[in-house]
Amino acid sequence: MFKKLLILSLLILATALKSYGQDPQFSQFYAAPLYLNPGFTGTTLEHRFIINHRLQWPALPQAFATYAFSYDYNMRKLNSGIGILATTDRAGSADLRSTNIGLSYNYKIRMENGWIISPGIQFGYGIRSLNFSKLLFGDQLDFGNPDAPTLDPTFNNLENNKYFDFSSGVVVYNKDFWFGVSAHHMNEPNHSLIGEVSELPMKFSIHSGFRITLFPSPLKGERLSSIAPSFIYKRQGEFDQLDLGLHFHYNPIMAGVWYRGIPIQQNVEDNINQDAITVLFGLRFDKFDVGYSYDITISGLGPNTGGAHEISMTYQFHNFKKRKKKPMKFVPCPAY
Repeated sequence: MFKKLLILSLLILATALKSYGQDPQFSQFYAAPLYLNPGFTGTTLEHRFIINHRLQWPALPQAFATYAFSYDYNMRKLNSGIGILATTDRAGSADLRSTNIGLSYNYKIRMENGWIISPGIQFGYGIRSLNFSKLLFGDQLDFGNPDAPTLDPTFNNLENNKYFDFSSGVVVYNKDFWFGVSAHHMNEPNHSLIGEVSELPMKFSIHSGFRITLFPSPLKGERLSSIAPSFIYKRQGEFDQLDLGLHFHYNPIMAGVWYRGIPIQQNVEDNINQDAITVLFGLRFDKFDVGYSYDITISGLGPNTGGAHEISMTYQFHNFKKRKKKPMKFVPCPAY
């Protein structure tokens, strides 16, 4: 047990100093729309606030913790949406931290038969840091020697890495179907922590789903009991991943199960392409949604990591007192 935890802790440190990296992810990607695709900006009735938190591998000391906050607004008269997204990700005992703030905008193009095309862009600013004073290197280990070397002062003089970021995406949807494509880090910014060139690879994703209505809810006509199959495929550098699952909604209960991995790809050593099974439970009300999910690790890392816990909270409201025409349709995803 201890040996596995030690190895996993070292892997976290290695990730901090690698020349490449991947973005943090949310199992409840549908509940982080601005993080998934700028094209989802403003795809709500009017105002929407969302908070996301993910704790990955809690069995390890200070492993991975990701937080996200977003607000977006549907400017109905302009057929547009604006939003702001703030994320921060912390990993390891040396406090490897990545913080990003982005502003997004989209424009909705109304088509025939209820279809809407929603292209969007996002401009971001990122800060990446690591507390090198908390790292312990091999040449510092000299038990019983009071004159053992300390951390190379070169590391103490390194500053946080700051960079600009650019992303874009488009979503096509009607009342029962949605399909989107997004590209993040299109400028591939340098996020090195040791003064070298380390470009953050562009992340490309395809995501889609549809809603199948089962029968009307007895509590409110707008809340239909339904199932919603959907998927997301992501690729960033040499890393790719497929999430495939199904949500069931019966007012106000929401439940779901997801598989993360690529079945046709097999890694003999650690089976990293068979990552996790995610189970979800949530509650949906008129203005407030809350969801909890747990990732059951099925890769070679095993249950010693503790899986991953994730919670999302969404609050949305609108004021149509002065409005005469019908509001624009919003995306029919499980939490949109």
